[in-house]
Amino acid sequence: MARIRVPRAMSTQHPDNINTPFFSNSEVLAGEGEVKEAYYVFSQLGMNEQMWDSEGKEVDNQVVEKLLSRYTEFFSKHKLGSEFFLTYRAPNPSVEKEQGKILLETLHSIPRAFDVAKSINGDVAPIFEVIIPMCTGCDQIEMVRDYYERVIIGSKNMALGTGNRKLVRDWVGDFQPESINVIPLFEDYDSFLGSAGILGKYLEGKRMEYQRVFLARSDPALNYGSVSAVLLAKIALCRLSALEQETGIDILPIIGVGSAPFRGNFRPDNVSNCGEEYPSVQTFTVQSSFKYDHPFRDVANAIDIINHGRRRPPRPIDEKKALQYVGKVKKEYQAQITGVADMVNSIAPFIPSKRARKLHVGLFGYARTMKGITLPRAIKFCAAFYSFGLPPELLGLNALSEKEFDELHTMYIKLDEDLSDAARWMNRANLKFMPKKLAEGVKKVLGWIDYEEDEEYCDATTKIMMHYRKKEQAALSEEIKRAAWMRKFLG
Repeated sequence: MARIRVPRAMSTQHPDNINTPFFSNSEVLAGEGEVKEAYYVFSQLGMNEQMWDSEGKEVDNQVVEKLLSRYTEFFSKHKLGSEFFLTYRAPNPSVEKEQGKILLETLHSIPRAFDVAKSINGDVAPIFEVIIPMCTGCDQIEMVRDYYERVIIGSKNMALGTGNRKLVRDWVGDFQPESINVIPLFEDYDSFLGSAGILGKYLEGKRMEYQRVFLARSDPALNYGSVSAVLLAKIALCRLSALEQETGIDILPIIGVGSAPFRGNFRPDNVSNCGEEYPSVQTFTVQSSFKYDHPFRDVANAIDIINHGRRRPPRPIDEKKALQYVGKVKKEYQAQITGVADMVNSIAPFIPSKRARKLHVGLFGYARTMKGITLPRAIKFCAAFYSFGLPPELLGLNALSEKEFDELHTMYIKLDEDLSDAARWMNRANLKFMPKKLAEGVKKVLGWIDYEEDEEYCDATTKIMMHYRKKEQAALSEEIKRAAWMRKFLG
């Protein structure tokens, strides 16, 4: 196992919470609030890692200096970079060209963070890992690593000026750390299935102690359906485990789970189920709803359970059969989404924002597209469906026969629990406002699930549908919040 104990839980800044954290002065967490959040999860919740995310949101590049100067006593005893970790996520220039220089800003901030921390940390680098999203090829990982080592670290030996020329390192000081770890984040069908091949190519000729790899859970669900996302993750985990055996390098997966069943069903009272579903995962993301929509003691206890868990081999999966199911569910799911996309997009602006986010230049922000349809990001997408009383986990599954649904349990062992948790937020009365074929498909799936509708929640979602149809905007926003409080997550 790697010399550095790679964390089991990674706190992230995903805005899936409905409650505002006690340390924030605003409902929208940003800037100074996120610095406080990092200290809070380290010192109070028992998590050892915080993602620091500059993909699509404002981020404070002085975070290391602020943490160490404000909480000097804590970080003198618990070093950033050896006991606690900040892991940067930056845009992928190959996909987000107009955001590409944010990646360079992020990489250039790493040696400065080393200088800031040196009086406390000595030679321990406070930042040494960077996540690259939407990764689709080995070259995207290589370019990040090469830029850091050849351009940033390489620049210290450049000579400047005329006459008595000085090296850059003699002028501004040395540049450390000399290398970083790059963590690819895979988010779509092809990259999930190709993840082991991409990573294997990247690792060729490298002597590495370990390699982390990040598997998204929300965007595959948004694009292909929740069950498809689970099956694709399981196939990828099995292939990555085979790569680990082949290379002898520890391959340590991260999985990006959220509190909504559609996005992973990772809540304080469900961490053991997720651990059983994905036993080979090293690190689970702990998003905002997990942290702020549940009692502190429940959250801290759940983090303790996660921290004491140990990685085990992945559950074997029949890849051929799993991909057949993915194909069926994906096709039906996308057809159903096409019929309700306008409803989802029109209610999304009334769903509260919980983190400050930036827009793409010339685009509708970080909207996702599926077969030419523009959709909100995954959290608002989920919140829209739950607000209408239509859990999105139920979509697409009607493409399976009852026999196939039964066989699905051999691959997705917590299927019943996840679907029952989701169906609690069902309001059958609202199906009459949905396309007829979609409504019939959902009713078929509900016949396979043991669940009970929540009467109070049905009342809230009936009012949401009424306000939506009557265009009563103020009342709509309030009912959306009320329903989210009942669920204990936004989306």
